[in-house]
Amino acid sequence: MSTPSGPASRAARPLGASFALVATILIAINLRPGASSVGPVLEELTSDLSMSTGTAGFMTALPGLCFGAVGALAVVLARRVGMTTGIFLGLVAVVVGLVVRVLVDDAIVFLLLTALALAGMAIGNVLVPAWIKRHSRDGGVRLMTFYSSGLTLGGAMSAALVAPVSGATGLGWRGGLGLWGVVALTALLPWAVIAFRERQTPGGRGSRTRTVNVGRIASSPTAVALTLLFGVQSMNAYVQFGWLPQIYRDAGLSAGLAGILMSLLTALGILGGLMMPTVIARSPTIAPWMVSFGVLMVLGYTGLLLAPATAPWLWAILLGVAGFAFPTAIALITARTRDPGVTARLSGFVQPLGYALAAIGPFAVGLIHQVTGDWTLILLLLMASGIVLTLAGLRVSRPTWVDDELGA
Repeated sequence: MSTPSGPASRAARPLGASFALVATILIAINLRPGASSVGPVLEELTSDLSMSTGTAGFMTALPGLCFGAVGALAVVLARRVGMTTGIFLGLVAVVVGLVVRVLVDDAIVFLLLTALALAGMAIGNVLVPAWIKRHSRDGGVRLMTFYSSGLTLGGAMSAALVAPVSGATGLGWRGGLGLWGVVALTALLPWAVIAFRERQTPGGRGSRTRTVNVGRIASSPTAVALTLLFGVQSMNAYVQFGWLPQIYRDAGLSAGLAGILMSLLTALGILGGLMMPTVIARSPTIAPWMVSFGVLMVLGYTGLLLAPATAPWLWAILLGVAGFAFPTAIALITARTRDPGVTARLSGFVQPLGYALAAIGPFAVGLIHQVTGDWTLILLLLMASGIVLTLAGLRVSRPTWVDDELGA
């Protein structure tokens, strides 16, 4: 059973549209740095903590693992404590994990605290789209535009700034990574206020979300295809977060330049976040976009394979535009549903399973690179993933409703 979207849920609206917008932007910015900030200082971090290559590969796979495992429980958490309170508790986990992990010297403790921060992000990943659907009068287009752009902005800033901040603070990688725990503090207050106001507002407890019926969601062809699209794109994104800077560094580029290129790639996603929710809302089909995403992905990895240091900016741009598939997949979670309860269930299906699929990529990259010693096989496999992304994207390009498929 889905949560009603009528007057009771409107009564639960805690504050004005401007405050909702600010809260959405703040949480979006803080749902990626825990994953994307590690790549540019991976070499220094693993050396300081005496991590093996295999352990480093596991660490780069943690975002997908945590987003998958914990994301599957997010809707259950929302059913128990309320949607907004669940988001707030996730933010608390983000702050604690990111701040405390830079204070430890043990690799295992560092990984556990990283997992705690990523678990908090996983809760936000699943619940925020449903919260947006509930607090929007335009189907979520406006807030999803800022949300998806904020996700990529946070990833871009963390990748670009972690190396310079590490050097400027004199604290090395600890200073660069610790900064993002401080940034996450900025989102705590507004979400604490919203959670409190929703609990004090008549109908506020209507923001609780019913238990996810995974089997029923799995009967929706659109949900399954969207999960595959989300998973393949997320796999590529977290391979890029974790390993693309090292690919550039192995090609002879400096750590600073590798971080800037990674930032360029992720920053292009901001443009995608600004564009794609409106494109989806106004277009009868987004099939041409899906084909272009796959083609650009293949071309970008081909460039990294054949001439990584010759035109590094070009390969980053191609992969960055191909990464428009990520804000597209995020926006489709709200665009392909009508009822906020269905949105929550779809989000609780697509994101955990998609991130579980994504977790395979970075871990496999670490193992393959450890065995082969180069990037050739890895890049060939990533090229092939562009074909899968296109096929899944074509299935979800039609304006269908998951609500209707579930009803059928």
